[in-house]
Amino acid sequence: MPFTKKHAHEDVDMAHFFGTSRCVRYNPGSPHRHRLTPASPPMSRFILALDQGTTSSRAIVFDHDGRAVAQAHQEFRQILPHPGVVEHDPEEIWQSQLATAQQALAKAQLTASDIAAIGVTNQRETTIIWDRHTGKPITNAIVWQSRISAPICERLRAAGHESTFRDKTGLVVDPYFSGTKLTHLLETIDGLRGRAERGDVLFGTVDTFLLWRLSGGKLHVTDVSNASRTLLFNIHTLAWDDELLRLLGVPRAMLPEVRATSEVYGHTDPQWFGGSIPLAAACGDQQAATFGQACFRPGMAKNTYGTGCFMLLNTGEQPIASHHRLLTTVGWQRAGRTTYCLEGAVFIAGAIVQWLRDGLGIIRSSAEVEALAASVADNGGVVLVPALVGLGAPYWDPYARGTLVGLTRGTTAGHIARAALESMAYQTRDLLVAMQQDAKLELAELRVDGGASINPLLMQFQADILGRRVVRPQVAETTALGVAYLAGLAVGYWQDLSDVERNWQQAARYEPQMSAEQSAALYRRWQRAVERSLKWEEA
Repeated sequence: MPFTKKHAHEDVDMAHFFGTSRCVRYNPGSPHRHRLTPASPPMSRFILALDQGTTSSRAIVFDHDGRAVAQAHQEFRQILPHPGVVEHDPEEIWQSQLATAQQALAKAQLTASDIAAIGVTNQRETTIIWDRHTGKPITNAIVWQSRISAPICERLRAAGHESTFRDKTGLVVDPYFSGTKLTHLLETIDGLRGRAERGDVLFGTVDTFLLWRLSGGKLHVTDVSNASRTLLFNIHTLAWDDELLRLLGVPRAMLPEVRATSEVYGHTDPQWFGGSIPLAAACGDQQAATFGQACFRPGMAKNTYGTGCFMLLNTGEQPIASHHRLLTTVGWQRAGRTTYCLEGAVFIAGAIVQWLRDGLGIIRSSAEVEALAASVADNGGVVLVPALVGLGAPYWDPYARGTLVGLTRGTTAGHIARAALESMAYQTRDLLVAMQQDAKLELAELRVDGGASINPLLMQFQADILGRRVVRPQVAETTALGVAYLAGLAVGYWQDLSDVERNWQQAARYEPQMSAEQSAALYRRWQRAVERSLKWEEA
């Protein structure tokens, strides 16, 4: 296959938009030594996690203690052809992910033989189609944020199919998910359906595309966590569903094989790393972060602050249907057991900081947002609803648009920056309220991770507005760590979940300091602002 490599550039602006890297170089003489057991692999071996995100690709080498030994990061283009439409170039995804993997190994001075396994975690619902024979993408990837398939969703709802999708997939009918994106491509690209029916065109989420490329075209697979985000997968039978395929007009021939989250799928083509490495895990980014946070028991929850904001609650081995417009999703599958989660998805979280940088130009780098927000005592009455691509849970309104209210002559860039940060906390409370009602429990604490979790101002406000303890682990990049654990467990690098739990260490803890009355008043103001953003495009 005629794939070419290109050199990566080191642009870590979004990677560190609230702080500096937590990566440490491997030092065999470090007092923080490996815990060896008779079954442990040699100390010279590591796990490589590939973390393919919405704005960047990252690769991190982890040791047996779950420490980052070396990492590399590279941003890629966000293609915005129309309002509410977001695309990526699949070749840029591949090239950036390959380059960062090679760079991380080079930084750690490791070769393929030093790596016990590779795990792949990814932006989930982003949809890619490519030619089986040439390996070339047919068109740009449609990103999970894109609202381009909203008319298809309206058509399905009008035909009375929403309950069918909800019952079988645990999802709502929304353009967020892969299935309607795929339907859009099949309906708008001439000749595509016929090629797909013959099996000449393949579909995959980003994990599938990367595994296909990494294996030299030998693997066309996905895992249950990613499959559960497509609107095509029955989360009760754990298989592609013929009725759903028919409703969306998707040929089965273009779908990948569904495998467990933690198992050896195959091996990398030697051309990429100078030798073959087991490909031993694939997991959607938010499920991987939940695993990396060691949320292994029902009732444990985490929230990830990335491009979007995602809260997941472990509900055990039985799916819980949501009555408050949350999602029921597969968390992971390993050792013959499937874990389910309730999920709340926010589309714009850290991406609002990118917008402050690239859209408004009030900061030069994303790392500047904390200081700008801290330059004012409070938000000055300003509320920012970041519905730049609609609103996700619990509203599910693709026609909502960003709203900035409460402006006065005294409003400064600091107030807007603070309102931008606070919007992440408010949206998280939206999710927590719905989640507690569905699961019939009160959360004692929320484990947090992702770029914004290392911002003390935001995390304290998060604890205040939730009225709950907020805890951040030593390793904030739990998405990559989670898939590293899943890959390592598949090859015996770690023996069981207790190994992972021992590695989890608290780095920071935030207790609520705001009165319940003040928190409630601020939240009511947020809700009023949200009301003004809803159905804006239909006005």
